[in-house]
Amino acid sequence: MADTVTPKPTACLALADGTIFYGNGFGAYGETVAELCFNTAMTGYQEIMTDPSYAGQIVTFTFPHIGNTGVTPEDDETADPVAAGMVVKWDPTLASNWRATEELKDWLTRTNRIAIGGVDTRRLTRAIRQLGAPHVALAHDPDGNFDIEALVAKAREWSGLEGLDLAKDVTCTQSYRWDEMRWAWPEGYTRQEDPKHKVVAIDYGAKRNILRCLASAGCDVTVLPASATAEDVLAHSPDGVFLSNGPGDPAATGEYAVPMIKEILDTTDLPMFGICLGHQMLALALGGKTVKMNHGHHGANHPVKENATGKVEITSMNHGFAVDGQSLPDGVEETHVSLFDGSNCGIRISDRPVYSVQHHPEASPGPQDSFYLFERFAEAMAARKSA
Repeated sequence: MADTVTPKPTACLALADGTIFYGNGFGAYGETVAELCFNTAMTGYQEIMTDPSYAGQIVTFTFPHIGNTGVTPEDDETADPVAAGMVVKWDPTLASNWRATEELKDWLTRTNRIAIGGVDTRRLTRAIRQLGAPHVALAHDPDGNFDIEALVAKAREWSGLEGLDLAKDVTCTQSYRWDEMRWAWPEGYTRQEDPKHKVVAIDYGAKRNILRCLASAGCDVTVLPASATAEDVLAHSPDGVFLSNGPGDPAATGEYAVPMIKEILDTTDLPMFGICLGHQMLALALGGKTVKMNHGHHGANHPVKENATGKVEITSMNHGFAVDGQSLPDGVEETHVSLFDGSNCGIRISDRPVYSVQHHPEASPGPQDSFYLFERFAEAMAARKSA
């Protein structure tokens, strides 16, 4: 019988503690260093990879069938992937979906993102849960040549996300208008032609579908960079202010974001709504604190309870930092909590239409469990104008 030859691994994932995972590389060649997280969603891998909140992170997908629906530009949350890399159990198969315009492998290659398949993602996820999100180096070499010591050293030397302001890297460079609404069959994306409210959205790494939800709720949206001042915001005479999602350490972004939010809160009665990093920015501006989580929340099946009603929403989450609910000052209420670990998922000012949530209502995992938050924002703006 002829000898069988085991294929040489073409990708390597090196953890800072020296643990090594070998597999089959796809996408771009090269190396990248980042924090490793895991995501439990069964769908939406393209939206996850293009979510600016994943800057500085490599995503381990716990669902094994990644890539089998291909990619389509309609599902991009921003122009190109922002997550640093991808880890999957099975190598992607050929796409089988009528909306697909490109194979996942080709898309990752074209957009310079590294991926590794053939990894025991159950073991890897268990390690992340037990030991916290590790710093890792991911390498893809078609010849399978890896300097393991150098990769581990790079993972150990990486500074990590704490203290890192990544919003400045993913925000827009200049303001722009947005009027595209949510996708609906059979028209697809349509335009908001009769907006009722002027909203300024601060872009800390905004997902396109958040902007679509604002437009669908009747908003004429102007997007400003993360560094926008209160003067910049108020120059547009908005009916409300929206604070977007984004990556990195909220305390670092808060160095310039918190003063702007405080000034708007102190000098106007404008309704304000925040999501994800925007939620954390609002909490910091109101006197709360944020903390780094062990492994964060990343998935599309997270139950969140609204305290006022007791209603449980199935939500999408993506965050490695959280608001410390115990740090909230008088006059600021905790509105939502995670039923997984009791962590804070929402706040509001008791006597003003100023509120925010940690989860992503635009991601529609419920699928419409949380869209009321956008409608509540629109209602608050309408009430202020009619007062």
